[in-house]
Amino acid sequence: MFDNFFAPEHLLIILLLLVFFVIPFWQIFKKAGFSPFLSLLIPLPLVGFIMLYVLAFAPWKTTSNQTPQVR
Repeated sequence: MFDNFFAPEHLLIILLLLVFFVIPFWQIFKKAGFSPFLSLLIPLPLVGFIMLYVLAFAPWKTTSNQTPQVR
């Protein structure tokens, strides 16, 4: 069943999927004020879901250009 599990094409697909998910989370963590290295934990089962909830309900840091201007 797992004879060809580590075939080069499987490893390439896994690597592409990891890059596809880790890079956006790297930017999101950075913008939210967290360490971007937390994005490396996203591929782990359950950790990705937990981190989504942490990001959703944690207060994000704001910069001066993100404040709304009232006219």
